[in-house]
Amino acid sequence: MTRTILDFHVLQTVPPSCLNRDDTGTPKTAVYGGVRRARVSSQAWKRATRQEFHNLLDPSELGVRTRRIAELLAVRIGRLDGTIAEAEAWNLAAQTVQLATGSKVETPKRKAKEGQEAAVAPEAKYLLFLSAHQLDGLAEIAAKGHGAGKDYFKDKATKELARQLAGGRHSVDIALFGRMVADGAEINVDAAAQVAHAISVHRADNESDYYTAVDDYKEREDDDAGAGMIGTVEFNSATLYRYAAVDVDLLRRNLGEGLREDEQTTEPVRRAVEAFTRCFLTSMPTGKINTFANHTLPDAVLVKVRSARPVSFAGAFEEPCRTEPETGGYVRHAARALAAYVPEVEKAYGVAGDDPAWLLRIGSSTEALSGLATEVSLDELVTAVGAEVVRRQGGA
Repeated sequence: MTRTILDFHVLQTVPPSCLNRDDTGTPKTAVYGGVRRARVSSQAWKRATRQEFHNLLDPSELGVRTRRIAELLAVRIGRLDGTIAEAEAWNLAAQTVQLATGSKVETPKRKAKEGQEAAVAPEAKYLLFLSAHQLDGLAEIAAKGHGAGKDYFKDKATKELARQLAGGRHSVDIALFGRMVADGAEINVDAAAQVAHAISVHRADNESDYYTAVDDYKEREDDDAGAGMIGTVEFNSATLYRYAAVDVDLLRRNLGEGLREDEQTTEPVRRAVEAFTRCFLTSMPTGKINTFANHTLPDAVLVKVRSARPVSFAGAFEEPCRTEPETGGYVRHAARALAAYVPEVEKAYGVAGDDPAWLLRIGSSTEALSGLATEVSLDELVTAVGAEVVRRQGGA
């Protein structure tokens, strides 16, 4: 059966930075091809992509992932019925969420400064990811429970309706990145987008920056002449290979017929694909961003449509790129390695096909990639990907 899969291959240079660090504050790394590489976890870049969605999509198309789900839902309950007190709204929300997801939502034990029990909203024991539409529907169920008696939340029909609301009309981010609910497997969502850990195409060593901060208020001559603060921060710099794959058919199933009743079937899929294309390419994890201001954009982007299965080109960099002053930096070497590897793999496995592909590249360092695909700008790429998805999904 023919499938529709989008492969995203990105080369991006990041100057001294600490995009994604471990529990010791050290930039994450991985050994690949026998040498240590800089690494940015898939979770870090998915988070950055989701955050970028908020600059592009309407809030009604997005979800919220939080443990403070009762507090969030209580706000919506209050909008529906202003007579419901905050504490009761929390309780109604907690019962409704437990019906919908199976997850317990309980009040954490926290003490006020005076030693008295503090009034705090119940929290889920793990992060719950719900769309704006799902939250609105659950708020309606909760509000109807106000004054309805204890049997309301025990009613089988109420539970079934809550489960249906939590399991349908997913937001763009849930449809793309999935959802796992440990206590409610029937409302889990398989991710349509897979994002690989970004790794440097070359060996990368972490470095340490020793810094000092001066106390601006030292006025007396006998004041200590030393720094007001000293510390160290670890960093690295790298040319990264980033990869992601989007299963458009699964994305369409996750989104259902649309986020609004009046939409064409393919419209939410097109909008989701276009949003992912733009936001995955332009987003940046925010680790130590104020310290390093590493606001770069990709040097090269290759997007391919697949009809069988996704294909990563990480193998092009199993042998780490090396650079010399006379022959250019890592981007040039990475572009050459990718340009040589792609046609060889596609020919050997017969996965080239006649499916469209697009290339966005910057500068002479990426010239080796010319000829792999139709060259486009970012806006042209987003439009082309969206149009191809609509065509293959049978839309107008």
